Amino acid sequence: MEFILRPTKFFLEQLDELGVKAARILKDKLRLLKENPFRYKRIQGYNLFLFRIRFADNRKEKRVIYLVDKPTVKILCILDRDKEYKDLKNYLKKLGY
Repeated sequence: MEFILRPTKFFLEQLDELGVKAARILKDKLRLLKENPFRYKRIQGYNLFLFRIRFADNRKEKRVIYLVDKPTVKILCILDRDKEYKDLKNYLKKLGY
């Protein structure tokens, strides 16, 4: 079963700011996500099925945060790892979660 990817407008804006190499790596990981969204690590501490994909952009660790709501996968945002998910609550609140 293939899942349907639904990126948020905010995610698409962040995606445009990534470097070419990071965008290519992320594209490959999103293709894998479509096949099995449970392959990546789940984020603890939330009552949602939130997961993250690790990648690097210009030697900075970043995370793509997504929500699994079968049969769709909502790609929410890209977080800088050095902020330790502090912005995640704000993003979720802004998106209505």
